[in-house]
Amino acid sequence: MPTVTVDFIISLDGYGAAEGWPGFWGLEGPEYLRWLDESPEKDHPILLGATTYRLMSGFAEAGEETGMAELTAAPKIVFSSTLEEPLAWANTTLVAGDAVEWVRARKEDSDQPMRTLGSVALCRSLLRAGLVDRFRVVVFPVITGTTGRDRIFDGYPDVRLELLESRLFDGRLQLLEYAPTVLDGPPLGSP
Repeated sequence: MPTVTVDFIISLDGYGAAEGWPGFWGLEGPEYLRWLDESPEKDHPILLGATTYRLMSGFAEAGEETGMAELTAAPKIVFSSTLEEPLAWANTTLVAGDAVEWVRARKEDSDQPMRTLGSVALCRSLLRAGLVDRFRVVVFPVITGTTGRDRIFDGYPDVRLELLESRLFDGRLQLLEYAPTVLDGPPLGSP
């Protein structure tokens, strides 16, 4: 059965973006960019919600963000009831149906691993449904309390995370990769 990896980049205070800040908060370094370029997941289909699709496809059209050529070449699945075909961003398939059911069926019928890119609400839905196998965040050393937007973990269920991997990039960016277990609530009496 293929894996689903949720991928986020976040500020230390849990935001996915901030007004007025450049992409990657201006802190992407050569080691981190090399890791992104060499990642075996870079060819896995990317699952996107409509909001992230609109943002990222806009970057791709304007040529504004590092790594957009690789994202344009990658297969993408966008879940939306508001977007219409044809989609402008190359290699993108539109799914108008329920994302959770589509991913569940894909995990049962395919051996192709999948990953997300941003898409906070989509990731929250997939996690709640028990479809996420790996939860990976790269923490950037900034606090964007005033300008931050897109709080990543608001509305999430309680989740226990088992650390699978950690790594430091460029002496400042921290990768944390976990296996998630969604909980019904706090584990009473557990140490």
